[in-house]
Amino acid sequence: MSTINDVMPPLTAKDFANDQEVRWCPGCGDYSILAQVQKVMPTLGIPKENFVIISGIGCSSRFPYYMNVYGMHSIHGRATAIASGLKAARPDLSVWIVSGDGDSMSIGGNHTIHLLRRNFDVNMLVFNNQIYGLTKGQYSPTSEVNKVTKSTPFGSIDHPFNPAALALGADASFVARSMDRDPKHLQYVLGRAHAHKGTSFTEIYQNCNIFNDGAFEIFTEKGSKPEEALFMEQGKPLIFGAGQNKGIKLDGFKPIVVELGENYSADDLWIHDEADFYKAQILTRMFDDTKLEGHMPRPFGVFYQTERPCYEEMMEIQLEDIIASKGKGDLDKLLRGKEVWEIN
Repeated sequence: MSTINDVMPPLTAKDFANDQEVRWCPGCGDYSILAQVQKVMPTLGIPKENFVIISGIGCSSRFPYYMNVYGMHSIHGRATAIASGLKAARPDLSVWIVSGDGDSMSIGGNHTIHLLRRNFDVNMLVFNNQIYGLTKGQYSPTSEVNKVTKSTPFGSIDHPFNPAALALGADASFVARSMDRDPKHLQYVLGRAHAHKGTSFTEIYQNCNIFNDGAFEIFTEKGSKPEEALFMEQGKPLIFGAGQNKGIKLDGFKPIVVELGENYSADDLWIHDEADFYKAQILTRMFDDTKLEGHMPRPFGVFYQTERPCYEEMMEIQLEDIIASKGKGDLDKLLRGKEVWEIN
């Protein structure tokens, strides 16, 4: 018996690109993210017509225009709600949500946390450039304190969101972080996000070279990246540094940086465990915890992954149980409810 692979040639990145002119600012990090998504999707073993990309509003949300798959450029902050409805109706589809830090953390913040707690089997990509790019450079929910922008000429006094920590707080079942300027790592994380059954939340550091250029340069440039970026790998010690000569050790519940050599070896270091919810919270907060001593690197990779039931599957089971036990529903009975009063 023939299969689709017997009659259809393997998909390539070109199959996921269309004839639309890509219209982001020259040098925007979105170009790299688009390229990595187009490289990864052909490797997932899914027919092209079963992919759907839903976006909200913002520079990142032009993404569906440039992908040769089904998609929808939806409304501000509501891509998560629309994707939830689509997945509930068509659980067979591979649904991807593309959003920015403003779209997902501000007007769409409420929808984001409810998507994560419900755990639909969808993939959410949050392009975090710490600025509102489409509306020309206002500060965003992830902008650092004292950020001077057109809307905060004297510096922002808002405490910023930490997207990965927010996702953990909303009981996300998969939380990861990558960056636009590390294609191989981003491809790896995208593959892991797809493989996860449940809502995957991936924060992607994305450079806005017009309104917030260099926001993540310290993590992406060759000269500083080894000392500033910590790449987490399941079951391996947390090691970083230009010579792989530094590591993270836990002192109780407090992470500390140690030099590998005479006093410490890899055996003394924190071994990363993606299933450890409590340590994942430490990792997401490690760089912005002002109580920690010394300079901490920024973690990248999969912080946390766990398995729990997906919303659309539980909904289907519930409907099947209702039909099996009670047959056809009674709308009049439902509207009347359980309480009845007699009026004399």
